[in-house]
Formats: sequence, structure tokens, C-alpha cells
Amino acid sequence: MMKKQLTIVAALLILVALSSNLDMVAEAQLGPGDCYDGCSTACVQRDSRKTSRCDRKCSIRCGPDTKKAGETGA
Repeated sequence: MMKKQLTIVAALLILVALSSNLDMVAEAQLGPGDCYDGCSTACVQRDSRKTSRCDRKCSIRCGPDTKKAGETGA
């Protein structure tokens, strides 16, 4: 009985690891507009200062230099 539970837990951990890896691959394949849109959606705050800070971070993360850095391995 214990061995069966351990096998189930191990299978679930493997599935979680694979699904999180697939999310990162899908995000890397998004275009710059999709990346910024997805990132800025999480920037909704009550404080406008925090919202603008998050928007700046998204523009850096999803800016045109992001693709170049990924190609060079930087």
C-alpha cells in the first residue's frame, strides 16, 4: 500500500515539473506584444506608483533586446 502511494506521489511530482517547464517554453515563444500583455496584466494595483513600476519591469522583460539576449545566450 505504501509503495503504491509513493509511486502516485512521484508521478504527480513529475507531471508538475513537466507542466511548469512547458509554461516557460510557451512564454519564451510568445511575441513581444503577447509577452508585454501577459506581464502587464499582473500589474493591476491600487497604488499607481506600483503599477507604473511593474509596467517598467514588463517593458524591460519583454522589450526588443530580450530576443537578442536569448539568441546570444546572455
